[in-house]
Amino acid sequence: MTTRGSMTQAVRHDSMRARNLGVVLSEIRRSGPVTRAALAEITGLTKTTVSKMVGDLIAAGMVTETGTLRDGERGRPGTTLALSGERVAALGLEINVDYLSVCVVDLTLAVRLRCAQAVDNRACTPAETLTHLRKLIHKAVDEARAAGLTIAGSTLAVPGPVDGGLLHSAPNLGWRDVRVGDLMDGLTGEVGERPPGEFPGKFPVEVENEANLAALGELWFGSAPDDFLHVSGEIGIGAGLVVGGTLFRGTRGLAGELGHVIVTPDGPACRCGGRGCLEQYAGQEALLRAAGLDLPASLPAPGADLPGSGPGAGPGAGSGVPPALAELVRRLQEGDASALRACERAGNALGIALTSAINLLDPGTIVLGGVFAPLFPWISGPARDTMAGRLGAMRRAVPELAVSRLGADAATLGAAGRVLQRVVADPGRHMATGRRDPGPR
Repeated sequence: MTTRGSMTQAVRHDSMRARNLGVVLSEIRRSGPVTRAALAEITGLTKTTVSKMVGDLIAAGMVTETGTLRDGERGRPGTTLALSGERVAALGLEINVDYLSVCVVDLTLAVRLRCAQAVDNRACTPAETLTHLRKLIHKAVDEARAAGLTIAGSTLAVPGPVDGGLLHSAPNLGWRDVRVGDLMDGLTGEVGERPPGEFPGKFPVEVENEANLAALGELWFGSAPDDFLHVSGEIGIGAGLVVGGTLFRGTRGLAGELGHVIVTPDGPACRCGGRGCLEQYAGQEALLRAAGLDLPASLPAPGADLPGSGPGAGPGAGSGVPPALAELVRRLQEGDASALRACERAGNALGIALTSAINLLDPGTIVLGGVFAPLFPWISGPARDTMAGRLGAMRRAVPELAVSRLGADAATLGAAGRVLQRVVADPGRHMATGRRDPGPR
């Protein structure tokens, strides 16, 4: 007969084991390659406990032995440990206005696969868009499992504020109050013959704002400091604020809507219902239009793979500039007057919006990503000059403007990274659920 006392003791033991697994795996990530003896010293756990935790983590495919290390002249050499990228991985997903993207990232933060496809999602309902996305997901999952990887979970980046799984508004898509996660759960049997529950039941799918995830991608995969503002330029413009290495979401996850900061009160109408928003001057379509580029002709064909798709693409490899931007960059390099004026106008507008953000948030560094990355040489100067002219009386210098090395990949990388951060913090949870995953077939 099981007594209440024995049940409580079992719960405490499981809780302590879960905590110790997280402590050990987190320290291996931070300090590896590291020996078991060093782990015991750093964590304060006994050598016996460390050895048991390490054995479990090796068996789960999260840790690997990498070599030997002799500490001093005496004693046996210790075996060094590091994270393993051979079994556990995460899916990063993104829905944007004119493309879909999926990436697979292993526990060492190596990008194992990236798939991106041009889709005009404004012409699709949410359910239709998610059906297109599922095709990319199935391809990525199949290739990941064929490589021996187990998917621990996924996060979906969407171009609008999210609270509790509810996408409040994505004006550039025409979506409002959409429970994206519920729609993904409801889509079954639409892509080929698959075992019941193959996806998404095998791993959880969370939903988050793409600008927030792009900021986290820059933090984990890029070279940003622990305190910065990331500005994600696409057809829409969003911002993610990182403070002390932690994302600031606001009370309801609505922070960072920089694209709808008013630059000119009586400016052009915006899809959000306002007028003169930053997106109407510095968004991708506004830039192309101002440069005299024909938008329909410059868009990739629907369903076309975007540059950088394929296995083994590292961070930023998928940031190959799509045709529209490639043409704009070419014209800028040749000194085309219309293209230069368009970027100067966009940079000035961006500088005005960032001035408000600086006065409110006081970031030390501002990272420009998305379409602003390839256009950085022509946009950053006007933006910096505008900020200097408006901030000079209050501060000695404007914040550093830096270019993202991740470009359009930042959100999907941040989405996958978010899952992996949780795996490292609580490996026991994944080890319990991962046993039910049949693995590669």
